[in-house]
Amino acid sequence: MQAQSFYEILGYVASVLVAVSLMMSSILRLRLINLVGSLAFTVYGLAIHAYPVAAVNGLIVLINLYYLYRMLGTKEFFRLLRVEPGSEYLRFFLAYHAAEIGRFLPDFAHTPADGQLTLFVLRDMMPAGLFIGEQDGSRLCVTLDFVIPQYRDFKIGRYLFREQAAFFRERGISEIVSDPGNAQHEAYLRKMGFVPSDPSNRAAAYRLAIG
Repeated sequence: MQAQSFYEILGYVASVLVAVSLMMSSILRLRLINLVGSLAFTVYGLAIHAYPVAAVNGLIVLINLYYLYRMLGTKEFFRLLRVEPGSEYLRFFLAYHAAEIGRFLPDFAHTPADGQLTLFVLRDMMPAGLFIGEQDGSRLCVTLDFVIPQYRDFKIGRYLFREQAAFFRERGISEIVSDPGNAQHEAYLRKMGFVPSDPSNRAAAYRLAIG
């Protein structure tokens, strides 16, 4: 392959990466993909002696690195906030995110009832996650486990299911059960430590033992 053809391909790849990064709802993914794209553009600019292109994109690389360092290195504040199942704010939240919730859990329908465990997960005081479950003895059946798009980096799930395991144990819960939802939600459950109750059945519930 001639050098000129390689540089053209590199320029196209860089353009695609930058464009794709702007489609990401997750800020972390946006920064990571944009970092790779701007780095490719920097190399491209240097290779074809387009130094203004290289300089601008080199600056964008540094900006992305700075914000990634802040995002990954800064300790964040997490907290559980329990609300009543019929909370007015809860209704607003569910209505606002209805389409996004339906993508992951198409069968979800909120029916407030006494005894439901309804938790907002606050991340730096932002209501970034919502967890709703119904307790049946020592088992908690998940009705909804939802995180708003810009916070889908698994930190909320790790906080809820790992760091807050004592929260569930104090309520006599030893097992959390969830429907698989769509393929993305199923992958999320596996990452959080859930295992399928019947590996041969795609629709089987996933279970997480609370240690």
